[in-house]
Amino acid sequence: MTDEVRYPMLRPAEIAARRRACPVVYIPIGTLEWHGVHNPVGADTLQAEGLAVLCARKGGGLVFPPLYYGESRSESLMEAGAEDRDKIAEAMGLSPDNFLPERQPFSPTEQVLNYQRLLLHILAEAETLGFEVGVLVAGHYPLIDHARAAVLLFNQRRYSKRHGMLAWAILDYLLIRDRYPAGGDHAAGWETSHLLALHPDRVDLGQLPPKGAKLVGIMGSMPPQEATAAFGRETLEASAEAAVCEVRHRLENKHLYRGHGNSLQEGLWKR
Repeated sequence: MTDEVRYPMLRPAEIAARRRACPVVYIPIGTLEWHGVHNPVGADTLQAEGLAVLCARKGGGLVFPPLYYGESRSESLMEAGAEDRDKIAEAMGLSPDNFLPERQPFSPTEQVLNYQRLLLHILAEAETLGFEVGVLVAGHYPLIDHARAAVLLFNQRRYSKRHGMLAWAILDYLLIRDRYPAGGDHAAGWETSHLLALHPDRVDLGQLPPKGAKLVGIMGSMPPQEATAAFGRETLEASAEAAVCEVRHRLENKHLYRGHGNSLQEGLWKR
């Protein structure tokens, strides 16, 4: 069996073989957002895809193409809501007015509802393609709430409730916060370490000012100047191991995750 796990890169027979071996699909979701002068703007989605691929290689299954679009561009976005959004826009060569709510065709609430529909549509597509467990892998942290809401709605569909695919949603640092209580940040040491592990050629720590200097659009307890690929690999591996254990338990015990709210349960595999 090929080591390739990305669904669009595989031929039908390869897909069928991997799906028979492990009928799980990982669906990375993220955004395009400022992540400091040193990281690529696709940082969130790149991390989600990297974690999804690692999970599929460790535990089986396939990885859908990552979703960069469709989330709210008015809320929970650095360019739109950060205190230093003017400096972010300046560094991007844009006007901060580009991100005002009136520039969007839909209200913030409509944007959220549109995204919910998109996630439900994607999960239904995965179900039609023969998967028994579908995992939304959130890279942009605010999307975990939207992903969990979509999972609950999807799992309560009449067909899904009894016979269909079981959906679940994950976010890397939430899976391992018992081991890394300070895990998760925005473009600081945690995320930058992930990107150094996954795409070292797209990170340039030399663009950062000396440690201790004021940073634009960066939040977290670990300075980005202290980021390392080794730490990124360590935390991604830990997140993937936890995710694979959860997925395996769901695959083998679907009945425990059916019913109102049950699909969000985590840690049952430890008992």
